[in-house]
Amino acid sequence: MENMMGLLRIHIQRGVKLAVRDMRSSDPYVVIKMGKQQKVKTKVVKKNVNPEWNEDLTLSVADPNLPIRLYVYDRDTFSFDDKMGDAEFEIATFIKVLKMRLEGLPDGTIITKVQPNRQNCLAEESYIVWSKGQLVQNMVLRLRNVECGEVELQLQWIDIPTS
Repeated sequence: MENMMGLLRIHIQRGVKLAVRDMRSSDPYVVIKMGKQQKVKTKVVKKNVNPEWNEDLTLSVADPNLPIRLYVYDRDTFSFDDKMGDAEFEIATFIKVLKMRLEGLPDGTIITKVQPNRQNCLAEESYIVWSKGQLVQNMVLRLRNVECGEVELQLQWIDIPTS
C-alpha cells in the first residue's frame, strides 16, 4: 500500500448500556471504517447490552486527518442487522504526539488530553499515555443516532519498517 504511515491497532474493550434491539437484549458487534478502506469488525456478543469484546482491529493509516467511524449493529438472523448507533473520532493529536518520538518515560505518564466537544463523540476526557514503552490513547465514545450507549476502546500505533 503506497503512502502508508503505519498501522493503528484499535482495541475494542467493551460496550456500556447499549440499546435493546431484540425483545429483551441485543446481539451487538462493532464495525470500524476509515476513508474508503475496507471495514473491520468484531465478533458478535449474544444477548448482551454490556458486551465485552476485548478484540484488536487493525487499520492501515495513509491519511491521519481522516476521521475514523465506528458503527454498532445488532446481528439479526432473518432480517437486516439493526443499527445501534455510531461515533466518530480523530487520530491527528495521537499522530502528532507519536511524531515527538518520546522514549523512556515513566509508565503511566500522561502526555496530553483530548477534551470532549461538539465535533467529537468523546463521553469524557481522553488521555494519551506512555504505557509499557509505547503510546496509547484510551477513549470512551458516546454513540450518536441512538437512545443510549457507549463504547470503550484504546488506540495503539504499530510502526512498519518501510514507513
